[in-house]
This record gives sequence, structure tokens and C-alpha cells, in this order.
Amino acid sequence: MSVDASRDSDTPVPGPLSHLTVLDLSRILAGPWTTQILADLGARVIKVESLTGDDTRRWGPPFLTREADDDGVEASDAAYFTCCNRNKESVCVDFSRPEGAELVRKLARSADILVENFKVGGLKKYGLDYASLRKENPRLVYCSITGFGQTGPYASRAGYDFLIQGMGGLMSITGQPETETQRAEPLKTGVAITDEFTGMYAATSILAAIASREQTGEGQHIDCSLFDCQVAMLANQGSNWLVGKRTPKPMGNNHPNLVPYRAYPVQDGHVIIACGNDRQFRSLCDVLELTAVARDPRFLTNADRVDNRDLLEDRLEDRLAHFSRERIISLLEAAGVPCGPINTIPEVFDDPQVIARDMVVPMKRSDGYEIPTVAYPAKFSATPAAYRSAPPHLGANTRALLQDELHMDKSTIEALIQSGVIA
Repeated sequence: MSVDASRDSDTPVPGPLSHLTVLDLSRILAGPWTTQILADLGARVIKVESLTGDDTRRWGPPFLTREADDDGVEASDAAYFTCCNRNKESVCVDFSRPEGAELVRKLARSADILVENFKVGGLKKYGLDYASLRKENPRLVYCSITGFGQTGPYASRAGYDFLIQGMGGLMSITGQPETETQRAEPLKTGVAITDEFTGMYAATSILAAIASREQTGEGQHIDCSLFDCQVAMLANQGSNWLVGKRTPKPMGNNHPNLVPYRAYPVQDGHVIIACGNDRQFRSLCDVLELTAVARDPRFLTNADRVDNRDLLEDRLEDRLAHFSRERIISLLEAAGVPCGPINTIPEVFDDPQVIARDMVVPMKRSDGYEIPTVAYPAKFSATPAAYRSAPPHLGANTRALLQDELHMDKSTIEALIQSGVIA
């Protein structure tokens, strides 16, 4: 079992990014996913929110709830918000106001990284665009996350994950295949995977820019778009078209380049079997007592099996129908054939492997809420991810940050609150 020193020690090991400060002007998912990655690895992340907060605080149910306060208002954040805002400080600033924009500029002067996901040019009128901030902080690594990028004919368009999944080709290869009698409805994935992968590309790019800064002393602007990331994520399907001029189509759970590699019906549900090489295929045939199939020249190599997919799949399905899910998984695991169940989300979090890997991190917010979160997935031997603070309530750190970082006195802070510049 891997041990996470940051959770088992009273003196957590400083994260590898603990020397960096991130100013997070992003909201929804792609940007916050980026900054949570940086935060888990030790960076200080200051999340700048509007006075009404990140949109995802209201994207529910389910919500975190508590009894109504003295004014009869129930304080609540959506569960959605908690998935990507751990280890952050929340500061509420209305930077559409000159006083608010100046506060953000002051924070940017000492920041190492700024992440934003406004429309192209949307921050220029506030003096918060890269060109403006670079004049005061040339070491700043500034990452802009948009739907379609800073250039090109679609640059001014808004982009949401669902839209990009469609435009970027993912939905054209997801779902059940069409038949002669039924046209299949295009399907998106069950999570906003384009947002999440854009966040990962953005975080990787930011760290590359920080590495470059160590050599040059200069920051830079990173233009990261959902559309570009989705096109990059087409991976083998994109190459199948570029190299072979084969237009990928929805194939259900089939793999375009591997057979057998799909979910198969068994007596009490389905089991996934994923043969990545010829040895695994022969082992599968041994378990299913299909020796003749393993030796059949039509199925000897993966290329043969792809060419004769339907014929082989029928034979495998006939044999697998005699097994229960538990029995066939047990036999295949013993034979070294990759396989597994299709778990529900509750089953995932009850899985002994998930429990052994400490993939659920319970956290308590400053106002007493218990918030279970999902751990950073990579395990570091020396500088593990740290879980310092739960996803914050709106404006949790506004006063302290302005007082401690910008050295503002309490009367000035109170005046800004009364005028609606901060909350």
C-alpha cells in the first residue's frame, strides 16, 4: 500500500510547487481543474471569484446544505464545485469596478502564474490581459483557456465541453453503431472529459513554462483551447484517418484496432475482456475451451481478428454466455487475461483497490462542513500531493488576504465591502 506522507505526518512535506503562487481567475471546470492540480502539488492558489461566486457553486443538486442563517438564507454549494476547488483560497472581487481591477493587478504583481478562461480579449478592458500584466511582472506565466483559442475564425465563440465534444469529433465515434433500421443518436461521454483533459494539458504547459522561466527569467503567454485539446485527444482515431483515410464510426464497446476488446454479456451482467496481444488471446481461448479457434488461421494475429471480427465475436459470445461474471473474471485473471466488471459509481468507491490506494480524501471546511474529495492520482515517493484545505466557502479568505498580502487596514477593507467591490 502506498503511503502518502502528507496525510500521515504532523509535518507535511512541502509540495514540489510550494514556491509558486497562482492567481486563479477561472471558473466552471477546465480552469479550476488546472489550478487544483497545481494546488495539490503544493502551489498556493488564490481563487478570485465574482461576488456571486464560481458558476458551479450553483450547479446542483446535490448541494452541501446547512440550516438557514439569521436572515433565513440557506448557505449552500453544489457538489460539482467541490470536485475541482480543493486547496484554494477564495477571494471575492468585482474587477469590473476600477478599484477591484486594481486589487487583482496588485496580486498579479507578485504571482508566478495566472489562469483565466474569459472570452478572447475579455480581460483587456480591466487591464488584466497578458500584455498589461507583463509590463509589471515579466516573470508571469499567463495561461488563457478558451473554447477555440486566441486566433482563427472561431476565436470569438464561446466553448462548452458538450459543444466541443461534438465539434471535435468525439461524439462521432461514441455510442452504438447505426443499423439498417435504426439511426444511432450521437452521445457525449458521461463526464466533461474535454474540460478535464484541457485542464491537464494546461497544467502540463504551465509547468513547462515555469521550467523555461528558470532558464530565461521570463514568463510567457499560453494559449490553451478546448477545441485544440479535443483534436489532440483523438489519438489513434485521428491517426486512423490521417494515415489510412478510414473514417472512424461509432462502434459501441468495440475497439477499432483490437479484437477481442469489448464488453461481453454473461449470465448476470457484462464483463470487459481486453486482449492486447496474441498470447492473451490464446489464453482466453484456453479458458473458454476454444482451442480450435485459437489455432484457426482466420484468428491467429490481431490483424486477422480485426478482419474477421464478427465471426470471432459470435463464437466468444456463445461460450461466455455460460459463465457468471464472478466466475469468468476469476478464471481470466488467473490466466493473465485483462478483464474486469463494469462498476457503478458506488461500486467504484467500495472497490478494495480504490480503498487501498486512499483515493477518497475526507476534508473539513472552516465552517464545519465535511467534504469527501477524490485524491490526486499519482503517488510521489518524496513530495506527495498534499490536502491542506477543503474547497472554500465563497469569500472565505478575502479579508485576511487583503490585510496580510496587500497590507490594507480594516477600515479600507470595510469601505470596499460596503461599496460592493469585495465580499
